[in-house]
Amino acid sequence: MREILGRRRRLRLRRGRRADHLGAALQCATEWDWPVLPGVGLPAAGGRGDRDRGDRDRGDRDRGDRDRGCACPDPACAVPGAHPFDPGLLAATADARMVRWWWTNRPDAPILLATGGRAPCAVSLPAVAGARALAELDRLGLDPGPVVATPTRWSLLVASYTLEQLGELLYAKDRVPGSLRFHGEGGYLVLPPSDTGSGLARWERRPPAGPAAPWLPDVELVVDTLVEASISTPDDGSRLHY
Repeated sequence: MREILGRRRRLRLRRGRRADHLGAALQCATEWDWPVLPGVGLPAAGGRGDRDRGDRDRGDRDRGDRDRGCACPDPACAVPGAHPFDPGLLAATADARMVRWWWTNRPDAPILLATGGRAPCAVSLPAVAGARALAELDRLGLDPGPVVATPTRWSLLVASYTLEQLGELLYAKDRVPGSLRFHGEGGYLVLPPSDTGSGLARWERRPPAGPAAPWLPDVELVVDTLVEASISTPDDGSRLHY
């Protein structure tokens, strides 16, 4: 009886998680007009990387500093679970029928935002530097807009920018640390509540409730603070994570 009850609880949790993914993807696409697509995700139970996952998770559940494998064919994947594979990035859409079909067939797939164009862009930095940057923006009275957090990196969503705009901003800097990354046209960003090899993505600053697309700051308003926070935070030398 105890085993049956435990199985039922696991099924309820799995169904709730699936509904969360589909609901979040539909909100991005239909309410905010953000083009999304499913990420490759993590290996299925019993697949590559699954045998070692239990031992890793026990030691790294809170730190999120180890990968849990990727469902793609690359054994050295730099962003496990959190990148496009099939379909490719160009398939990203805001069409509700396509989004519903994708996440009905792959209910646990990570949600990837195709950045740039009519969609937001983003700037990401290591989690420790991200926390420092957010505290400084609060001190300055600047609204950072929505912020996505994983155990390894924080990403600030910003209004869409061009490569020319970004180049002019960065050219004026004495130094731009390599740990600071820009997600513009042709890029992507994992959105909550996705589960990736680096851990769960969550909202550190959640978009306001309601159907209106979230307000986004211009990159010019936040880039100085993000650069300074990245420079003043030691780089742990870890691989690329999202």
